[in-house]
Amino acid sequence: MGVIRSAVSALLGQGGAGVAALGRSVSGVAEVFRPNATRRMELGHDAWMAAHASHAAEFEHARTGRFDAFVNALNRLPRPLLALGTLGLFVHAMADPVGFAARMRGLDTVPEPLWWLLGAVVAFYFGAREAHHLRLTRPLAPPPHPRPAATVAPGPATPAHDNPALAEWHSAAARAEAPRDP
Repeated sequence: MGVIRSAVSALLGQGGAGVAALGRSVSGVAEVFRPNATRRMELGHDAWMAAHASHAAEFEHARTGRFDAFVNALNRLPRPLLALGTLGLFVHAMADPVGFAARMRGLDTVPEPLWWLLGAVVAFYFGAREAHHLRLTRPLAPPPHPRPAATVAPGPATPAHDNPALAEWHSAAARAEAPRDP
């Protein structure tokens, strides 16, 4: 036994310093084959925080120029224009049925992938607007607080006679809590 102890201490050093060095070297070799997940998460978080900070800095000061007011007005136009345009299609169909039919035949020649693209653009536009408004109007929920241990009601959720293992556990807990004579 003494030979093994002396060989191990000669290889690893005294006081565990050799063990720590061996652990670091094994960790370094292991990271060659599989990256350190914790470090990757830390770097990802740092990158996200940097991107968030630069994005927040961009909107730190509100712009109130004419161009910004014009762009904000343009952003408010698509929804009413789509609604009024749909109603206008009904009016056009009643006012000029032949012209309306010719235009609908023209729309029928549009290839299907282009319709899918239009649907995706419209869906993402309105979905992004809805998500933006939800983020602005959603109240922040308070963080959940753990219930103090004193308010937890003791006792089984089911009668002990229905579950033999639970009955045995309760009897063991009762024996452990019983006062003992010194």
